[in-house]
Amino acid sequence: MTDLRIRAATPDDLDAVLAFWKTAAEGTSISDDRAGVERLVERDPGALLLAEEGGELAGTVIAGFDGWRCHLYRLAVHPRRRRRGIGSALLAAAEERFAGLGGRRADAMVLTRNEQAHHAWRAAGYTPQEQWLRWVKPLTG
Repeated sequence: MTDLRIRAATPDDLDAVLAFWKTAAEGTSISDDRAGVERLVERDPGALLLAEEGGELAGTVIAGFDGWRCHLYRLAVHPRRRRRGIGSALLAAAEERFAGLGGRRADAMVLTRNEQAHHAWRAAGYTPQEQWLRWVKPLTG
């Protein structure tokens, strides 16, 4: 992992990111399309962080900050590159970003069924908040 590079995504990266998530991420979201990710990068250019290794996309995390809370989404590492510190490096970069923006606590969206992710998040110092249940409503126009 000596040549690991973490950087913010640009609009030119978005097709590769969407393809990467099909291989490396669990589940899908209503906003997992070009238009949704494009809006994210346009609105908050530093939010989508990419890990590159050997010139290839190795991992992603979305580190969104709304001015009040820090939210982590889409922490994904390519299956062939897991357990080598890429996810930890992405989280460290996200947490550094949050600290620089004045954030005080980060939360992560993690699928209940994704036990492998639960282990990774715990190892990074995150704990579940069992008293919360996420409520969602798709917004259609």
